[in-house]
Amino acid sequence: MKHTFYIFFLCLLFNSCKDSNAVNLAEGMWRAELEVGDNQSLPFNFKLKESENGKYTIELYNSDETIFIDEIKVKADSIIIGMPVFEGYMAGRFRDKEIKGKFIKENEERILPFRAVHGITERFKSEGIPNTNISGDWEVEFTLDNGESYMAKGIFKQVDDKVSGTFRTVTGDYRYLDGINTVDSVKFSTFDGSRAYLFKAKTTDSTMTGVFYSGNHSKEFFKAKRNENYELPNSETLTYMKQGYEKLSFSFPDSNGNIVSLSDPVYKDRVVIVQIMGTWCPNCLDETKFLVDYLEKNSNEEITVIALAFEYAKTKEAAFKSIDRLKERIGVQYPILLAQYGGIDKEMAQKKLPMLNHVLSFPTTIVIGKNGEVQKIYTGFNGPATGSPYDSFKKDFHSFILQLLEV
Repeated sequence: MKHTFYIFFLCLLFNSCKDSNAVNLAEGMWRAELEVGDNQSLPFNFKLKESENGKYTIELYNSDETIFIDEIKVKADSIIIGMPVFEGYMAGRFRDKEIKGKFIKENEERILPFRAVHGITERFKSEGIPNTNISGDWEVEFTLDNGESYMAKGIFKQVDDKVSGTFRTVTGDYRYLDGINTVDSVKFSTFDGSRAYLFKAKTTDSTMTGVFYSGNHSKEFFKAKRNENYELPNSETLTYMKQGYEKLSFSFPDSNGNIVSLSDPVYKDRVVIVQIMGTWCPNCLDETKFLVDYLEKNSNEEITVIALAFEYAKTKEAAFKSIDRLKERIGVQYPILLAQYGGIDKEMAQKKLPMLNHVLSFPTTIVIGKNGEVQKIYTGFNGPATGSPYDSFKKDFHSFILQLLEV
């Protein structure tokens, strides 16, 4: 039913446009706001450029991250901005210095109202230099509506009133957070075409108490205390092979309809990296970029990667379309097999890989030695937004693969 609404919305948008000449969007910096839970506004900034042939491109900013967007369709006063890799898009009407519409994720059946205004460079309004500085490491507990909780580690850097950093959890990080610290409160946000995260908290020199909005579908509360010695559990101990299993096995199709299995001759006597992922998952995208870069810099016929995709898409055809789009946009040369479509239930994922104790996170990465036995399993992924943990992971990963190659 909702899918029918999306189609109707887009048809209405592009077929009811005025016949007059299209309005030109103003180039330069824009400030956008997504409406998330409790009618809160999640801000982000982007720079819009128009080329000589009249095509628009966008650079979207989250702290040190820049996302380049070139899938933009304009007709008269209507616009669709397609996000790179992820299925989400923004659709709306515009004047030269204003865009109003909705951010839509069809497969997840989620819609967020949005508005963008030209000429505003600030993400959050500055209120002067605050009395506190939240730079450093924080021990954080998030609590869900049902009372369940999970731990995280906050990693932040503050310069004057500007704040950047992220939260790490056992299943991955919350990527590039960009925000501001005021007199007694902190606000930061991120929007990458998949995640729309807003955090707001009251602060002291040593505590934070706040709320975390994920779009308009999830609201969590969190408490944090400064703790420079706090560490999360080792991600290499959370997912493991059940007793009695030494080898991973699966058979899933690739986009050409070929059934691929680890028992295929091409994987014999090789170090195999199996990536459990999804095209909708920002942490998976970070890991995919890492793996693509790793293979380019460490070309070796004895190393190969296989990805197993678990997709929201309602049909097999739509799921493979998302997979092929990811491969094209990121330059993935290794096979991405379709393990599941129609939802990303982790219990169902575990049933498809019954030798694992559970699938706790997307991504989960399994490293197999040349003897065919599982040597290590990484739960989640510490991406580039985490800084030193990401650098440490890259060094450890490289060193471990070299050890396996020498066996």
